[in-house]
Amino acid sequence: MKSLKLEQSMSGKGNCWDNAVAESFFKTFKSELVYGTKLKTREQMRLYVYEFIES
Repeated sequence: MKSLKLEQSMSGKGNCWDNAVAESFFKTFKSELVYGTKLKTREQMRLYVYEFIES
């Protein structure tokens, strides 16, 4: 990145204050959908994610 004179536009890993909205969304998403859900196919996951976001 330095050779291209680019700068990182976000903070490093673990800084939840940098993007609190996204951090909150993914915390809720993981606790309500991912953990404890056993899906057999990628299509099932796609449908679960769609329903989670749209509801």
